[in-house]
Amino acid sequence: MTIQELLILTNVREASDLHLIPGHSPAVRINGELRQLNTFPELTSKEVEQMTYSLLNPVQKEVLLSNKEIDFSTVVTIESGEQIRFRSNAYYERGVIALAFRLIPGKIKSIEELGLPYLLHDFVKLKSGFVLLTGASGQGKSTTLASLINEINQSRSVHIVTVEDPIEYVFPKAKAIVSQRELEQDTHSWNNALRAMLREDPDVAYIGEMRDRETVSAALTLAETGHLVFSTIHTNSASQSVDRIVDMFPGNQQQQIRMQLSMVLSGVITQRLIPNLMGTRSPAYEIMLASQSIKSIIREGKTHLIDNTIQTSGEMGMKLFEDSLKGLIDGNVISLETALSYAFRPDRLLELTKKR
Repeated sequence: MTIQELLILTNVREASDLHLIPGHSPAVRINGELRQLNTFPELTSKEVEQMTYSLLNPVQKEVLLSNKEIDFSTVVTIESGEQIRFRSNAYYERGVIALAFRLIPGKIKSIEELGLPYLLHDFVKLKSGFVLLTGASGQGKSTTLASLINEINQSRSVHIVTVEDPIEYVFPKAKAIVSQRELEQDTHSWNNALRAMLREDPDVAYIGEMRDRETVSAALTLAETGHLVFSTIHTNSASQSVDRIVDMFPGNQQQQIRMQLSMVLSGVITQRLIPNLMGTRSPAYEIMLASQSIKSIIREGKTHLIDNTIQTSGEMGMKLFEDSLKGLIDGNVISLETALSYAFRPDRLLELTKKR
């Protein structure tokens, strides 16, 4: 099959990912489980290389050869005329090229359709601040952020500027105007794009991922200057997110970063997709809101107190990850065994479930 046919098959199978690795048959991930398509022959390195080069323009090919990896977007058209988008990555493994694709659904779902708490609508209404979506790769962070950004797009007359690597969801024309910038295609670097953003008159900024301290510093500056900033980071809890941001900076700057973060942070949402009893996946989440107590904890560097503060602030809408898991157990959505295998604090979950 051609690369286009394999990508269309990924969409037909309702898979989230496609992997093309020499020496293996094509593989797709469905509901979090990787399945090799053994009806297809094993791919050769030459086949994967030809597929890769058919997707890249000359500049992208040079980047791949120089850096040994590249992120890019891929679009295929199906019979109905609809275009299907993929976030794509080409990389070298054992000296040959391999490919990984993440399917980007064409429809941006609402917060309710994603099964997320109503509280997330409050972040959409903010005029300024810093909102973080955290979690491991493939846990729906980009999908949730797209839902939040699109709600702003549909409801407010603002300028939204995104910097992504690559562009995933394409926001439709609505009440807002949206400028979506893709690394390499529309800007040469994260730093250039974020420095220029202040001159682009944004009301809302979406930074695809905070990868280093320069990106974090730029995001904090944008929020400090009265913008609403959304971004992601790979951490498993609210307290870890604060520590990760602070630890990106040298010791002599960390107190300043704590102060900045405490002033601009609006909230942290940690998300993970859990295999459910219906054979699909359901979101579990942790929510930390930047209350005065949380702000004081961040300023004073006492992040070990964050979990307890979230636990005792349920009336504000805060929730530990294990409380969300318990809700899924009580609703007969997931099993206790599954919940325990995904819990960050298993003892906390066992304590909660004993009270049932």
